[in-house]
Amino acid sequence: MQIELEGNPDFGEARVQLESGEGIRAASGAMNWMQGPISLKARLLGGLGTSLARRVLGGTSLFITEFSADGDSRLALGHAMAGTLVRTTVTSEGLLIAGGAFTACTQGVRLKTRFGGFKAFFSGKGAFFIEAAGEGEVLFGAYGALVEKELDGDLVVDNGHVVAWEHTLDWKLGTAGGLKTTLFSGEGLVMRFSGRGRIWLQTRHLAGTAGWITPFLRG
Repeated sequence: MQIELEGNPDFGEARVQLESGEGIRAASGAMNWMQGPISLKARLLGGLGTSLARRVLGGTSLFITEFSADGDSRLALGHAMAGTLVRTTVTSEGLLIAGGAFTACTQGVRLKTRFGGFKAFFSGKGAFFIEAAGEGEVLFGAYGALVEKELDGDLVVDNGHVVAWEHTLDWKLGTAGGLKTTLFSGEGLVMRFSGRGRIWLQTRHLAGTAGWITPFLRG
């Protein structure tokens, strides 16, 4: 299998070349185009109850799509939001991907739905995360440009800018300051990370963009 990223940083797309017997799993609706003998199969990520809860509380699809090649084939995958598409290697420690950011993964990567608790629900990233672990590669999308940081210590991030982070990092939800600051600064809730590991951040916030556009839609 060969994967090449095209269109970054504005409109990232993964071009995947598959040989017979190879396959890749992708988020529902991620396929842009495909060429060659490829079969598709939709599967629930987790049980039905978990999948339904993830849809309601996390805003992510119930299904992922498995693409399997019966011969030399090509496939293009993209993220729903305009921005950078990230490709990184997954280890046994794994990483957590924010709701809606997961795009695809290679064979050998195990995907699980993780409930982050009600703190995750109020973080703006949905109550469920996708945990990717094992051996292989995973792709996820950012809204805008992407910043990858090697963290060794503490980091405070606006809740809408977190895309993914390694499982070695601890996190908790909090406010940017006191009550007055939280209500009137525009910062609101933040995610506080600590420990050692990688974290991926996006430079734009979808809710912020929606808030900027809304006044122009009023007739």
